[in-house]
Amino acid sequence: MTQERHKRFVKNADGAVAATYALALIPLIAIAGLAFDYTRAVGLDTELQNAADQAALAGATQLDRETGAITRATNAVQGGLVTNNTLFSNDGAGTTVAITDVVQLTFYETKADAEAGTNPIDITASDADQRAGFVQVDVDTRDANYALTPIVGAITGSLNASAVAGLGSALCRVPPLMICNPDEATNSKMDINSTAADPARGRKGVGFLAKPGGGSQWVPGNYGYLDVGLANGAVGVRQALGWGSAGNCIAQAGPATVDTQTGNIANAPGSANTRFDVYENNACEVDDNGARPCPSAVNVRKDMIRPQTSAPGSGATCQVNNNQGGWRLPKPGANPDYLGDAYLPRNANVSYTHTPKSMGHPRDKCHAVADGDPGSCKVLNGGFGDGEWDRDTYFRVHYVRTFDQDGVIGTADDVGTSWSPTEWRANLAGALQDLDGDGTIERTIDEITRYEVYKWEEANLGDPVDGLYVLEDINYTEVTGGDGVQHKGESICSIEHGYSPVSVPDRRLMSIAIVNCNAEGVSGNSTNVLVTQWIDVFLPQVAADRNYNGNHFTSKDELYVEIVRENTTRATGAGAGITIRRDVPYLVK
Repeated sequence: MTQERHKRFVKNADGAVAATYALALIPLIAIAGLAFDYTRAVGLDTELQNAADQAALAGATQLDRETGAITRATNAVQGGLVTNNTLFSNDGAGTTVAITDVVQLTFYETKADAEAGTNPIDITASDADQRAGFVQVDVDTRDANYALTPIVGAITGSLNASAVAGLGSALCRVPPLMICNPDEATNSKMDINSTAADPARGRKGVGFLAKPGGGSQWVPGNYGYLDVGLANGAVGVRQALGWGSAGNCIAQAGPATVDTQTGNIANAPGSANTRFDVYENNACEVDDNGARPCPSAVNVRKDMIRPQTSAPGSGATCQVNNNQGGWRLPKPGANPDYLGDAYLPRNANVSYTHTPKSMGHPRDKCHAVADGDPGSCKVLNGGFGDGEWDRDTYFRVHYVRTFDQDGVIGTADDVGTSWSPTEWRANLAGALQDLDGDGTIERTIDEITRYEVYKWEEANLGDPVDGLYVLEDINYTEVTGGDGVQHKGESICSIEHGYSPVSVPDRRLMSIAIVNCNAEGVSGNSTNVLVTQWIDVFLPQVAADRNYNGNHFTSKDELYVEIVRENTTRATGAGAGITIRRDVPYLVK
């Protein structure tokens, strides 16, 4: 009996699973705990890496290679721009992922060094800000205290993360124009805000030849043009001057640099004339889509006229010619005073009392006269004028009342009378602008710029103001020949070329690069030339030959401009349609 019971006991399998489970329980708990705690560790690692990435990107946004860049980048990384939190860390150090020490930031000059972690910049060096282009960020180490894994002896895990970022930059909408810094001998930048003649106004509103004519050069081999990365040579320059958007962006690594374009390219200013609704042959180059994207401005006031009977078209009627219904200059009158339909003053030192029939936004008085005439400053002051343009004559020509406002004959607002100097000053009292955004207007109404008048006209287009409609057409009969002609304030040819006139971007506002030509050794085709600053300029006048009886006034290979302001080339300028710099941070690793 006892032996039988023993045999049954040996063969009995009841409870075997419980024993097996008891033996396997510890490994099963360890595996489950490992999975749970591994998930926590992976989540924490992801949070730390995201924090490092975002902190590095925040720091990179400040690396403009200007003074204070490293300090600004450090502040941005340490919470000035972004704050990162963790939900998976349970080490009691709070939820914020921090970068508490500057030693956790390393700056590099090149992408290659940043990727390899070699040649870090000494942040105490005098040129550190100018060299720093990339930043490496190491976040504080955080712990994940394990919940179940300690059963197999693993108590905690320490994790950290690192990221490297840089700033990708490009200059966009770059007109192909540069000038040599006229103040290079005493100032690394062109002094926009003050001059000895008028410290308050400075050079704002001053006219000058951005592109000299007649073979004149800024430096040997360079006539003021840039290679902006479009087509080669002259075609690329005409594209950039004519197209509504220059198309290409020029990649930058640090401070803005440009490549200069050699050659006079005498027909290039004709491409800028499309902004005035004047379309010469080949002035508007074809783009990659087979289109000619050269819209005019809305306000195209200029001294050119056209026959009253000429309908706008895409051919000769929108070109410059004398007998095919196109644009042409008004007739000058007899030599030597030229007191005809055109504005051709002969003495900049006296008031111009003649009233021509047609007139654009003119040059400074000392630039408007013929070469060698009294008061001419064409060869003085580095070619810069003084900002004194013939305001009274301009309003006398264009602002002639066409309707009577009060119905009382004999009052000052009668049809046919022009705005007097007192009246135009009163009517444009609100036209003065804070051109450079510093919160102040440096000029009085007596010093109103051509650009401010132009913008006032555009803003009030078609509105009745003091007996006339702003920018309305002016019809008249020529003094010589008796032809009926018309002066247009609005565009008529642009739409015939497939593009409506535009006000944004402003087609008569451009940017020019200022270069220290001596320091940069500019000559002919120079590459990677440092741009010390950019200025915005206004195009007041169509480029054309105005030469009569051996007297030279202007040439069609010149580009005359008025200084508006310094352009800081930031992305915030995008709406203005002028040169902008796009800075985009990106992760290297």
